Amino acid sequence: MEEIHVNLAAVLVAAIVTFILGGLWYTRSLFGNPWMKLVGKSEDELRKGARPTNYVIAFISGLITAYVLALIVGYAGSTTVWGGAGIGALCWLGFAGATSYLHNLFAGRPARLWAIDSGYSLVCFILAGVILAIWR
Repeated sequence: MEEIHVNLAAVLVAAIVTFILGGLWYTRSLFGNPWMKLVGKSEDELRKGARPTNYVIAFISGLITAYVLALIVGYAGSTTVWGGAGIGALCWLGFAGATSYLHNLFAGRPARLWAIDSGYSLVCFILAGVILAIWR
């Protein structure tokens, strides 16, 4: 197996971008209100349960995802916006989208909740794929 160069700066930037996107995605301006209603929690309840470690873990998860996606982008040899976006979308479909839908289905959660959460993941995979492909 050939060795793949991973641009760690690109991985870090992809993780930062997706972390910021998460902060925006779940605001009242975007999907925060319907998401809170679907999970049955108020803004106050969410604030009380929000610990700094949750955000650290979220960022570390983003770093791991970006690093693994960088490996896949490297193996594919993609260096274009469309190539990175396509790889990100395919990885989301095969790994995140399909498995999260299955868990959502068996947990009896509304499809709309899956759409909000998984839509965020899809956009993250696409953005990270683009960053990692063009900044190899």
